Amino acid sequence: MTGHTKRFLLNRFIFSIFGILLLLPLISQGSNPISRTDTTYRRNPGTVSPKGPYRPARAKKSEIIYTRLDVQFDWVKQQVPASAVLKFKPHFYPQNTLELDAKGFDIKGVVMLDTVGDYGSLTTEEIAKKVVKKLEYSYDKRKLIIKLGQNYTKKDTLLVKIDYTARPNDVPRGKADDSVTDKGLYFINADGLDEGKPRQIWTQGETEGSSCWFPTIDAPNQKFTQDFFITVDSSYVTLSNGLLIDQKEGKKGTRTDHWKQSLPHAPYLAMLAVGNFAVAKDMMPNGLELSYYVEPKYGPDAHAIFGRTPEMIGFFTNVFGVQFPWEKYAQIAVRDFVAGAMENTTATVHEEAVQNDTKSLVDGNSDAVIAHELAHHWFGNYVTAEEWGQLPLNESFANYSEYLWSEYNDGKYEADWGNLQEMKAYMLESETKQEPMIRYFYKDRENMFDSHSYAKGGRILHMLRNYVGDDAFFAALQDYLKTHAFGTAEIDDLRESFEKITGQDLNWFFDQWFHRPGHPALKVQQDYVAATGKVTLKVRQTQDTLATTVYRLPLKVDVWVSGKKNSYEVLIEKANQTLEFPAAKKPDLVIFDSDAQLLGVVEHEKNRPEMQFQYLNADRFLHKYEALSQLEGAMADSTVKNIIEKAMTDPFWKFRQMAVSNFAEYDGVGFVDIEKTIQRLAGSDPHPQVRAEAIITLASFGDNNSDPIFRAALSDSSYQVVSVAIEKYLMGQPNDANEIAAQFENSPNDAIVTSVANYYAGLAQPERFDWFLQKMKSMIPTEKYNFLQVFGKYLIKSKQDIQRKSIPVLEGLARDNTSYFVRFGAFQALGLLTDIQGVTALRKDIRAKETEPKLKEMYSQFGDL
Repeated sequence: MTGHTKRFLLNRFIFSIFGILLLLPLISQGSNPISRTDTTYRRNPGTVSPKGPYRPARAKKSEIIYTRLDVQFDWVKQQVPASAVLKFKPHFYPQNTLELDAKGFDIKGVVMLDTVGDYGSLTTEEIAKKVVKKLEYSYDKRKLIIKLGQNYTKKDTLLVKIDYTARPNDVPRGKADDSVTDKGLYFINADGLDEGKPRQIWTQGETEGSSCWFPTIDAPNQKFTQDFFITVDSSYVTLSNGLLIDQKEGKKGTRTDHWKQSLPHAPYLAMLAVGNFAVAKDMMPNGLELSYYVEPKYGPDAHAIFGRTPEMIGFFTNVFGVQFPWEKYAQIAVRDFVAGAMENTTATVHEEAVQNDTKSLVDGNSDAVIAHELAHHWFGNYVTAEEWGQLPLNESFANYSEYLWSEYNDGKYEADWGNLQEMKAYMLESETKQEPMIRYFYKDRENMFDSHSYAKGGRILHMLRNYVGDDAFFAALQDYLKTHAFGTAEIDDLRESFEKITGQDLNWFFDQWFHRPGHPALKVQQDYVAATGKVTLKVRQTQDTLATTVYRLPLKVDVWVSGKKNSYEVLIEKANQTLEFPAAKKPDLVIFDSDAQLLGVVEHEKNRPEMQFQYLNADRFLHKYEALSQLEGAMADSTVKNIIEKAMTDPFWKFRQMAVSNFAEYDGVGFVDIEKTIQRLAGSDPHPQVRAEAIITLASFGDNNSDPIFRAALSDSSYQVVSVAIEKYLMGQPNDANEIAAQFENSPNDAIVTSVANYYAGLAQPERFDWFLQKMKSMIPTEKYNFLQVFGKYLIKSKQDIQRKSIPVLEGLARDNTSYFVRFGAFQALGLLTDIQGVTALRKDIRAKETEPKLKEMYSQFGDL
């Protein structure tokens, strides 16, 4: 699963709402300090540590081998009348009960079935004739305990049938392990009253949501095959795991679709989706069918959105050394999804933001999340972490697969730019949270889904790859996958595969990176002694070594002398260590960790000439980025200015963008030529982010020289560039401002509409109120949050009658919108209207009744904003 969103397309949102979210840990740090104890707690059942109770893999009393579901849907009650046939056997010890997770059901009855027959091919009437006897059971709305009537051994295989109604909106809460929001199955716009929003049903099983809609042993160390029979109105399309075997027309305009998965997977990966979708298809050379389910208006764009999937499958098959192991691969975009995406076996679910028209994809695509969920079909689905505390075995690999795909498809610099963003995400989290990657003690399994399991884990794998080499790294992955195919694993299984392939003991690596919290913090002091002809590096590990460890760090050091580079392999393994390297004269530059692979903080002071040399001569993205970042703000130095000018022609777009942004509000030497260069980039740079940055920088100059550039950019191929150009062009209040605004006010792109709205907000025309509401209603959640900020600007400038009209609209969004950040945006907008009687009390009530943990935390920190 991922919360990943398209890094570029959601830029504004990231800097607004996520900026607030990422600040939360920093603000609360004083009251929630990082634990600095290094006490080891025994992994005994029942042991409780300050981090939480010991979490072993679920004990296997019985194993579910097969599940058949027959489901229908009551849209009015938002319930699921269903029956489940479960084939199971005792794992090892004799059993006289079957204990199932079944949350919030109405149980109608439980029977034992004859074990003879292929239950995937039987009709419901034929199954009714297979009943052997009724079974007694006890049920507390969480656990269904079926009494089997006698002891059965591991040689016995049994079948039971459970008739029930799932009530996902009535899932019980209150126990420590209960998720606050998970309900497994979601009805979207069930009553059809939300105009413009499709009616849909979809499921989300991770971590233990599947047992909210069908009875099972809801643990990742269970694996079963399945037949799902889904009865829907014949106008709807369905999707589930495996292959669509059959479709049968039923009574009153219904149809039953039979989806069969013949390969075993974990319960949390079971899924279904129902709705009105356009379906596009691809075919792999080996006959594997790929399908892409999108809302009908995006049907023509489906291949543009997902069309790189076939090449991804081929790429991952090659690097992982294992063929795509499943029967098909489908991807579906749904409304109001509760995660970024979910890797359900053969049927990945994406949030709606993955859907874009083809032109939008000029600004960036969803390849990262598509690659992430696809990679899970090896790491997570094919080989599954046996317990949620072992989650990095799933998520770290999926995260690193984003890097692998980007490295292959976009080049190493692009992959390293993404790598840096992931590193920053972990480092920010580490300010208030440092946990072992593998967690045997925790309070809430949902807390495993953090930047440790994702971002840090991906960077650890990058270091491991760098240490053992590509051939050994991918050979070890192949061994791990083949050894544990269709099974489960824990971290030692991964270590053993790497040791088997490399012939080395790697306990040191896995201990410090997977079993210890934190990361190395290194202070490097550089000196040169001409008399000895040596450069020395005094390296001190400054992290809290009691809370973490003294790290063992194999890495490389590059020493540049007279323009020539020499590389040295070194091993840092002490808290304080001195390294010496020959140097005939004072080095031009020394680069510590020259492979730029270390997960950690390195403090290595360098002067400005060294940073200039580093940008011009280093070949790694991170070192060039570091140098250019350090040179920012030093434009008074003519050498720095010349280097930043040179960076505007760098082959990599990010460096061009950084260089252009450095000239914002510049009025120094050579301004005329610099302005001309930036004008050229605004019109012709191949990357839209550089063109957009150029427009922003040109607008900062405060002259009118670039108005024709802004006007021309209104027809740019990039929506992002157009949205920035509209904002900057209209800022100058040209004579055709109203004409331009009218031209773009109905754009299919939300960012462009928001730029137009910003202009209209400044005018504060009462007749625009309905326009604001209409545009906001149809926006995806991320853009709706941005739009709410502009709507707030409109309200501030409007008269009280308009402000009063907005209050019920904002209240509805703040209370009921499915996206917590939209609720927060509406709450913020209401905060601009507190001069109106009753609004302060209304906000207080909204805040008090909020249940989403993230939003409650935001209210506690920023509730008065």
